[in-house]
Amino acid sequence: MTPQARNDLADLLVKARTGGAATPQPPAELEPGSVAEGYAVQALVHDRLEAAGFGRRTGHKIGCTTPVMQAYLKIDHPCAGEVFETTVHEHMVELTLSRFHRVGVECEIAARLGTDLPETGVPYDRGNVKSAVAALMPGIEIVDDRYAHFPALSAPVLIADDFFNVGVVLGAALEDWEALDLGAIEGEMYVDKVRAGSGRGSDILGHPLEALAWLANHRIALGSPLRAGEFVMLGSVVKTVHFTEPTDVLIRFEHLGEARVRFT
Repeated sequence: MTPQARNDLADLLVKARTGGAATPQPPAELEPGSVAEGYAVQALVHDRLEAAGFGRRTGHKIGCTTPVMQAYLKIDHPCAGEVFETTVHEHMVELTLSRFHRVGVECEIAARLGTDLPETGVPYDRGNVKSAVAALMPGIEIVDDRYAHFPALSAPVLIADDFFNVGVVLGAALEDWEALDLGAIEGEMYVDKVRAGSGRGSDILGHPLEALAWLANHRIALGSPLRAGEFVMLGSVVKTVHFTEPTDVLIRFEHLGEARVRFT
């Protein structure tokens, strides 16, 4: 993929995120040849979104960490993106449907880091990332199907565009979380007070902290390790639910709490 093709693909993807029409399938000459090229384009997309007023990147999202989401998107490996400060909401938010192409929500556990996760010469795993987690939170990832036909898009293209992300809602932080059995913890999504789905922490790569370890190693490979103060959305335990009508969504994790978004 030439530098010009990377720039052209970045421009194509940013258009829908800044108020343009739905993104079409990129022409063959703009198709990334690998996942690594997808992340290279993602970096260009982020530069453009910062310049467009999205603000700093303060968090991360991981997609395709659960069987239900891997089956839904037909991608068998985790994929990472970043979250901008202007799209982060606390506890509850009300958003208008007209802001989105086809909005959806996911039910997630989020981790806030208290220390950096730099290169140490030893890969991160569930055990050695635990001490870096200052708090856990229930979280809603807000996604937007901003594509003319997303099943036609490759994983590298979706990676380049932060895997549908348009924001998050973070519930109250729980700092005293170490005694929780994160593999057994259950999350639920309610849509207009009707239970729409549920899942357990073990659905996330076997354990939520496995997802954090994956991202820590991934960010080191990109040359930009995870830093204290950042948050990480670890993956949805419920299949994405999309909306076209006004809707009230509540997600709840036992022992962690809840977060809410209302679409009007």
